[in-house]
Amino acid sequence: MRRTTHTRTIALTALTLLVAAGCGTRGGSEAGGSGTVSPSSAPPSPSSPASSSVPPTPTPSSSSPSSGQDCVAATGELGAADTGHTYCLAAGDTIRVTLDGTTPRPWKPVKSDGSGLEPANSGIVLQAGDASAAYRAVSAGTVRLTSSRPMCPSDPSRISCKGLQEWTVTVVVTKA
Repeated sequence: MRRTTHTRTIALTALTLLVAAGCGTRGGSEAGGSGTVSPSSAPPSPSSPASSSVPPTPTPSSSSPSSGQDCVAATGELGAADTGHTYCLAAGDTIRVTLDGTTPRPWKPVKSDGSGLEPANSGIVLQAGDASAAYRAVSAGTVRLTSSRPMCPSDPSRISCKGLQEWTVTVVVTKA
């Protein structure tokens, strides 16, 4: 094997590792979010700092007879750290969602899919990249709340990636 071929192989390997390491890292100037960047299938680690929102108070709840799902009572706000969980909400109650993002990694507006919740006034979003929503439970049903944001900041001077950090919460609305 020629010497230049060996040098090219090492250089190509080093470049590949640098590019792979660059995606998913965050710069020091970027604030907000859940503190970790991970694929949407991995749950947040218990040691990662939670978002600045007040997490719901988990209290054991029996599963709704019609839903067949285990859930915890939701009170207060849901944040980025609550992704992947199922919460129960009684008809008439309100739940707020606050996702702290950044200008280079903004959260998309929160979407709801299902029946049982109707949008309520969530107030004003003061920082670019944040997503805020509020819902009032109106009837029994199951609703899936979702949002997403880029895993890597979109910056023309950096290598970018197409990965998304997804946020999903299921809300089971029970009769009051």
